[in-house]
Amino acid sequence: MTQTHSDQFQSTTPRATALITGASGGIGEAIARQLAAHGAHLILVARSEGKLQALAQQLSAAHGIQAAVIALDLTRPDAGEVLEREVAARQLTVDILVNNAGFGGFSEFWTQDASEINRMVAVNIAALTDLTRRFLPGMVAQGRGRVLNVASTAAFMPGPLMAVYYASKAYVLSFSEAVNEELRGTGVSVTALCPGPVETGFQDAASLNESKLLSGSTRMAMLSADEVARQGVNAMLRGQAVLVAGGVNKVQSLMPRFLPRAAVARLIAQVQARKEG
Repeated sequence: MTQTHSDQFQSTTPRATALITGASGGIGEAIARQLAAHGAHLILVARSEGKLQALAQQLSAAHGIQAAVIALDLTRPDAGEVLEREVAARQLTVDILVNNAGFGGFSEFWTQDASEINRMVAVNIAALTDLTRRFLPGMVAQGRGRVLNVASTAAFMPGPLMAVYYASKAYVLSFSEAVNEELRGTGVSVTALCPGPVETGFQDAASLNESKLLSGSTRMAMLSADEVARQGVNAMLRGQAVLVAGGVNKVQSLMPRFLPRAAVARLIAQVQARKEG
């Protein structure tokens, strides 16, 4: 049974303000478009200020909403403090927090660049946790709010050749479910969005095109970023704890329940192995 908090969050009365990290492209941009269409004001966060400004202007003109831009690298140790201070300086209130920023890397762990690993942990885990802690109390105080944490179907299993990425998404899922339960009755909820591979720039950035994972039936079953965003935003607004986007992905996420953990790791290693030739 799908777990939801009973109260439906209305994003338009009064208008909510949504802060979205990683909003310059992919799922983050698609979520921004979905929320703007719902009438929410936006705070767009990413490193690429030019892309954010273009998106902000487009969505403001199309939907009559206000869109603020904050260019920030979330790998900075003080990123959460900087972002919170900037939001306060602009006299903005965060009613919806979308922790979308994240990235992966494809290689054996012991050969992966150490600085890349540290940046991945900083964005996928540390920044997400810090931002949730900073903006959640205000939501609880006003008795309404939503957090959408973008996890992955990777959260349900170990991921040889992407060990840190898979582990980071397992953290996001566990963290989101636990905090969501703590919030029961407050009018605030946390949703973990778990898509499978999505047609975005993520694969190129993570060198995933070297992997068998993105060939054949897996590529054919990919959802678009727009579809993942639509499903995720709707689940968030109704207070659903976890959403696995896509029917095939729902089935795959159940696999670890029925196989020994060692067998799951071995299977993922084979599926995700480097292409030959």
